[in-house]
Amino acid sequence: MKAAVLSSPGDIARHPLQVGDVPKPELHSGHVLLRVRACGVCRTDLHIVEGELPIRQKDLIPGHQIVGEVADGATEELPIGTRVGVSWIGGTDGSCWYCRRGAENLCDSPTFTGYAVNGGYAEFALARADFVYPLHEALDDLHAAPLLCAGIIGFRSLRVAGVQQGERVGLFGFGASAHLAIEVLRAWQCRVYVSTRGASHRRLAESLGADWVGAEIDKPPVELDRAITFAPSGDVVIAALSSLRKGGVVAINAIHLDRMPQFDYDRLLWGERQIRSVANMTRDDAHDFLRIASEIGLRPKVTRFSLDQANDALRAVKSDSIDGAAVIVP
Repeated sequence: MKAAVLSSPGDIARHPLQVGDVPKPELHSGHVLLRVRACGVCRTDLHIVEGELPIRQKDLIPGHQIVGEVADGATEELPIGTRVGVSWIGGTDGSCWYCRRGAENLCDSPTFTGYAVNGGYAEFALARADFVYPLHEALDDLHAAPLLCAGIIGFRSLRVAGVQQGERVGLFGFGASAHLAIEVLRAWQCRVYVSTRGASHRRLAESLGADWVGAEIDKPPVELDRAITFAPSGDVVIAALSSLRKGGVVAINAIHLDRMPQFDYDRLLWGERQIRSVANMTRDDAHDFLRIASEIGLRPKVTRFSLDQANDALRAVKSDSIDGAAVIVP
């Protein structure tokens, strides 16, 4: 099969992914073999490819927002041809303290798709049968792919922040995840305030119904009940924190953060404000979000790339040169 393979991490400008022929995955018990129909491109993929996250395996195939159809390993619940999605969490041990208490996103021994095991920048991918999600027919391949991480983790961020219907919510950064979260917030009748760099991102936020849009250094005109940061920047976290009312919450939607600057506790955190990190997602998050996405007719803004253009897709994500999400179609 054809796949994009990472043998040695490096700056995406040097095209570290090599596209070529590799063996098709061998079917294992408890898994399904998927013919990949589309794979979303996530900023986490960029962190992996550029080496900001330590490599877990040699000759890795990245990609963890997979839309595929069951080609082998069918079960009664997943017959041949079933269209399913695969996300970042590709499996958990099911036995650790966290799994036993319903917090599988914090599992001590998780499997990460496209990081600990090969992912979807390929024509075929292997996935655990109990960690795939049948997709509603209303969600087509191209628009379903970004929902499978950017969408689910954005939805979890809203949960971690404790967003309630009708609240004032700030989104700091407006890429693949935020432009999906705003659709859920609008369905919940929240007022949404967006601070982001890039004029095209600001225009996209306005077109999607944000109540206020400003540059990344601009402060929303009201105190926020909740804020979610999407940029991997500690400075952005401080900007979000400075916009909160007392008792408000900042949820950091980033697997990697450049640093956390010093800040004035008395002015920014005191008053029972909170900073919370968002770690992975659960299967319940996935099922709930995909149901909501289908109900509200969520259709991400996407830019399509071929498998041969995998490096270009990641470079576009890094430079914020596309609005919405990038999707690779083998």
